[in-house]
Amino acid sequence: MAAVRPNLGRVLPGSSILFLCDMQEKFRHVAYFPQIIVSVAARMLKVARLLGVPAVLTEQYPEGLGPTVPELGAEGLRPLAKTCFSMVPAVQQELDTRPQLRSVLLCGIETQACILVRPPAHPWVALDMSRPQNTTLDLLDRGLQVHVVVDACSSRSQVDRLVALARMRQSGAFLSTSEGLILQLVGDAAHPQFKEIQKIIKEPAPDSGLLGLFQGQNPLFR
Repeated sequence: MAAVRPNLGRVLPGSSILFLCDMQEKFRHVAYFPQIIVSVAARMLKVARLLGVPAVLTEQYPEGLGPTVPELGAEGLRPLAKTCFSMVPAVQQELDTRPQLRSVLLCGIETQACILVRPPAHPWVALDMSRPQNTTLDLLDRGLQVHVVVDACSSRSQVDRLVALARMRQSGAFLSTSEGLILQLVGDAAHPQFKEIQKIIKEPAPDSGLLGLFQGQNPLFR
């Protein structure tokens, strides 16, 4: 079997992992489109379970930001508490036990690029601003491919969300939709789990404001 070229961004179930980053109660009323973001991440988790793709879940400062929202359907996953702005230190052990790992599928809140541009309204938000981007950079530093699930990531600001997505793309991450990644993972309509997965993606994921971000000749994505 020919080796997968790293620059193609191909994802395979046996060498991928799903990261679920800090989808907690306190963000329910401050992030853009939180219900849609969580529902799309829940799709990713359901498919990961059907295909045997491992998943890890983190919670940022749960004493202040609350637990993971139940709509994610993450029962059975042990949330890893953290205060670091990256998921990587909290999931280090999981990464070290998977030498075959090459691709990380990343969902979460928030997508912000810089905490200094827009000061947070609440002190607890300051703990939480840069982590998806920092997670991406840390994973890229480890030589892993990062696939940012754009319809399962959000922010309190659409500007911050847009710039963060562009910044991660500039650094070498792949921007993908949930359905695009799901179909890459399943690979073939003859897959024994395809009918179950087809039920999950039968209805397209709702727009979470991405059309407005990507429309026209956006210079950030040239």
